[in-house]
Amino acid sequence: MPFGPASRLGVSLFDETPPQERVLGQSLEETETIIRAVYRQVLGNAYVMESERLTVAESQFKNGDLSVREFVRAVAKSELYRSRFVNNAAPYRTTELNFRHLLGRPPIDYAEVRQHSDILNAQGFEADIDSYIDSDEYQNTFGENFVPYIRGYKTEAITNLVQFTHTFELVRGAASSSLKGDLAGNSPKLNSLMIKSIPTAVIPSTGDGASFRTPADAPLTRRGSFGTATSKVYRVEVTGYRAKTVNSISKFRRSNKVYLVPLDQLSQEYQRIHQQGGVIASITPV
Repeated sequence: MPFGPASRLGVSLFDETPPQERVLGQSLEETETIIRAVYRQVLGNAYVMESERLTVAESQFKNGDLSVREFVRAVAKSELYRSRFVNNAAPYRTTELNFRHLLGRPPIDYAEVRQHSDILNAQGFEADIDSYIDSDEYQNTFGENFVPYIRGYKTEAITNLVQFTHTFELVRGAASSSLKGDLAGNSPKLNSLMIKSIPTAVIPSTGDGASFRTPADAPLTRRGSFGTATSKVYRVEVTGYRAKTVNSISKFRRSNKVYLVPLDQLSQEYQRIHQQGGVIASITPV
């Protein structure tokens, strides 16, 4: 289950599209759909020209000589993948993107990034790719016949709120690619954030959440118990809709609010806001 309404987080297409699975007796057209889905996921929504396609691996896949998992491995180990995400990228950026492309989630923490970075440095690129695809997590989640998919916004795929917010640092909507249009380019995005275990702002790329404006006449509202003076506190900006008005151009009247919430109560506050119909525009440290 997702943390909140997928349409408000910019992941509705991921949430509403069933996982792609290869089954016996599929038509050639259905097999082509699986192939395109693998390219799309493993290459981070990048456009693939006909001349760049892996014709030998595709032929083996169509003949049944490769499972989906082995075709994923072939694409991830290809020169096409290496040239886009390895050769000109910082090692930690490569690791971030490997998590996105092969496991569909952001890293849990800095230690997990270091683990894969050590494999990359000591054993090489192909051994690192194998460490994702041969992992128990990959096998238990995708098995031999499912195409990996973005799942880092779901409770069963992540362990904490920090990891949840980091999903949106790596994925900004179903149409976003791993590199094109991303200001980070080939530089790591999560490195310092994971070292400090800092949640990041979750701002929908489109829709109501993006229209938040700080209310001029509304004070900040403190939520929950703040503990000590050094407790981490986060600013939660919320926009939502209230009852219909009469003789108005707009059918709804927008209500924006700002809450200050302790770190250990963010998840509870997130659920409360969505239960009341609010839309979280951002979550930022104070």
